[in-house]
Amino acid sequence: MKLKAKVCGLTNADDARLALHMGADFVGFVHHPPSPRHCGDIPSASANAGGKGVLVIVGEEAGPMIALARAAGLTWIQPHSRDRKAALVQDLRGAGFKVLLPWPDEGGQEPIKAELYLWEPNPKRTGVPGGSGQAHEALHPPPGPYLLAGGLDAENLQRRLAILPLVTKSLLRGVDAASRLEAGPGRKDPVKVQAYLENAHALHL
Repeated sequence: MKLKAKVCGLTNADDARLALHMGADFVGFVHHPPSPRHCGDIPSASANAGGKGVLVIVGEEAGPMIALARAAGLTWIQPHSRDRKAALVQDLRGAGFKVLLPWPDEGGQEPIKAELYLWEPNPKRTGVPGGSGQAHEALHPPPGPYLLAGGLDAENLQRRLAILPLVTKSLLRGVDAASRLEAGPGRKDPVKVQAYLENAHALHL
């Protein structure tokens, strides 16, 4: 099975077009002002993303997420929520969106149904919701098909996937990278993006 590759933290249309041209399967646009990857104009930046675009957003209410995703023409939402994750996912899916559900590497989580999961570091350890550029121990896998995230780039992809427990590899569908593909905060490095996408697509499970 060929793995899918998501390029996240895109802040402008030029970088988004470049990632899509190079073969990205998903492109992520962050709406979270404290983040150095916050995209101030997601509808413009994601204009060519189509069904590959993902709204990455922090919050507890579905309404603003739905409104922004619809304004941008995006069908995927990656909601980072602390207090009402299950209800939020239900609201988003009920509104017709596909959910890429963040799944921190921590135990005791409610098995919420989503189209796809994002296995990422525990924000209690990193101090930030979502991308931190840090790896995780891969001890608490999601309950369904997932993308692996956490400090990935072209050079460490194969090594990070090789140490995944065999039972979790059957649910692996792809990888997600953001900060390690940058030339500077919020700006992608074309060489790093291309190498990451080529290496990700060369891996088969």
